[in-house]
Amino acid sequence: MKLMILGATGGTGLELIRRSLVHHHSVTAFVRNPDRLQETFSGKIEIRRGDLLDQNALKDVLRGHDAVLSGFGPRVPVAKTDAHLLAKFAAVLTGAMKDVGVRRAIIISTAFLFKDSIIPPTFLIGKLFFPTVVSDSAASEAIFQESGLDWTIVRPPQLTDLPFTGKYRVRLGHLPRMGFKIGRPDVADYFVKAASDKLLIRKIVGISN
Repeated sequence: MKLMILGATGGTGLELIRRSLVHHHSVTAFVRNPDRLQETFSGKIEIRRGDLLDQNALKDVLRGHDAVLSGFGPRVPVAKTDAHLLAKFAAVLTGAMKDVGVRRAIIISTAFLFKDSIIPPTFLIGKLFFPTVVSDSAASEAIFQESGLDWTIVRPPQLTDLPFTGKYRVRLGHLPRMGFKIGRPDVADYFVKAASDKLLIRKIVGISN
């Protein structure tokens, strides 16, 4: 597949590139600062410079791709200027995808939105300590869900930098029980596999180690 990776210079985005290459996919990374990828991935992927919130620029690079894998998210703590960043990004991305006819997207969100999770109590933790992330993530998800595109939303708990294991639990519509953490490489592996899985279209997925 020809995959477009967004948020490619972040911790999850870098793993999305690595796992996509492991699975022998063609990769394009659309980033504000290409220098951060050149040394490691030059010659292995296509690197395009641009602003993720510029819909016209995003349209130009999206054409001809089979799917979008997005590890894009705000830094925590969230700055006041980024309070609605995810919703803005979702509006721009869905608009660009519809304009150029790219339908498949795998999007990272947060386990804070699982209201039925008791162990751990993700929604309660999110509302108490990360209310901006909860509200912006919920708004972003709503935009994708109303877009008519072939989205899959992945809600991991706390992300870690542990090495790839390939041993992770997945549950549709819920966080796996005792799902406290997951390594970014394992999340990335799931993203890449989900891109070609039609059974996951318009599904919300919980994932954890």
